[in-house]
Order: sequence, then structure tokens, then C-alpha cells
Amino acid sequence: MRSLSRAEVREVDRRAIADYGLPGIVLMENAGRNAAALVTDLGARVPVAIACGKGNNAGDGFVIARHLENMGLAPRLLLAAAVEDYAGDAAINHGVAVRAGLPIRYLVDAPQVAWEEQLAGVGWIVDALLGTGCTAAARGCIATAIDAINAVRSRGSGQVFAVDLPSGLDCDTGRPLGSCVRADVTATFVARKLGFDQPESVAFTGRVHVLDIGVPRRLLADRGGIV
Repeated sequence: MRSLSRAEVREVDRRAIADYGLPGIVLMENAGRNAAALVTDLGARVPVAIACGKGNNAGDGFVIARHLENMGLAPRLLLAAAVEDYAGDAAINHGVAVRAGLPIRYLVDAPQVAWEEQLAGVGWIVDALLGTGCTAAARGCIATAIDAINAVRSRGSGQVFAVDLPSGLDCDTGRPLGSCVRADVTATFVARKLGFDQPESVAFTGRVHVLDIGVPRRLLADRGGIV
């Protein structure tokens, strides 16, 4: 498959839901489950910290946490959003995580040092802060969380696993928009993103793995000969 732009990624999601009847929450479940499986395949060490924003990327993070707990990897969720910030499928999976009793820390107003304290000593850090829809520099708590992840990684405290793309990286150009996570591994969904074709992007993505989320092959073939 060729690499996809931001607009093409959105269109694939839209058509999977509207034309093929695949609920968005099913796509989110498939993405999170397969990402969790990759974390374990890579030999992730416990505990695992999952940093979440408030959009669908965060929803993927909640699914990852649930599956990692089932696999015995002791995940902890660190949230750069308040309960009321979640909507749609992300809100549903946030509610599941709460009712499942997963360890959750709400750090929306926390300084960078508090984030670093929560990230210290983990085996892996899962970055589920921002997704492909990000088009401007991260601000506020999201930027604080990104800077904390990079600071902890620079001290060798844990490897970083980015969900779909490193938070703060522009999907189309492969360049940071501002503060940007430096990942060791990126698990991207459906296809590589257009920006990953730029050689300089590897400093942020690390190794890229493309994961299936159950989008019908026929839909991808309809997108201008993607497959």
C-alpha cells in the first residue's frame, strides 16, 4: 500500500463507517487490540504507562490499556484531559476503563515534573496524545506531556511506542509542528502516513509497523488503487 495523506485517512474512516456499516468503535477496538498485541510482541517490560489526550487517539489508548491488563502488563493511564472532555467513542472507552478499575491519573493541570514522576521507572511509554488530525503546535497540558515523555526517554527510563503517529508530528509533511514525541516504535493504522516518506521523520517515528483495523480490502482498492 502507498502512504496516505491526512485527508485520505479521514476518507477511509468515513467510508468504512458510512458505506460499509463498520461502527467507529469497532475500528477503535481493532486498532487498540492490535497495538496492544504489538507491544507484547516487542517484549514490553512492566509497568506500561499510557499517556492519553482527549480525541480518538486517546480512545485507542484506553483500548490498549484494557488489553494490556488482560495480558498482565500492569498498565497505568495518564490523562491530559478531564472526564468531561471525552466524547463519542473515546468517552465510551474511557468509561470502560473507569469501570474496569484501571489505574488512572488525571494530570490535566499538572506541571511537567508531575508527569515525569508518573513516567519514571516504566518499561514502556505509550503515546496516545494526538492523532493524524493534529495540524498545529501542541499547547497546554498536551505539550507538557510531550516534553515529559521526551525528557524521561532521554534519561533511558523507557521506550516510547507511538499510536498511529508521534504526537506533534504533521501527518503530511513528517515534520514536527512544535513539541513532538520522539518514539522508538510507531504503530500506524491501515497504511503508512505520507509524512513518514520523508527521511527526517524517522528521528520521531522510530521503527514503523502498519497494523490492520479491519477496513475492507475493497474499500482500500476503491481509494485510487491503494492496494
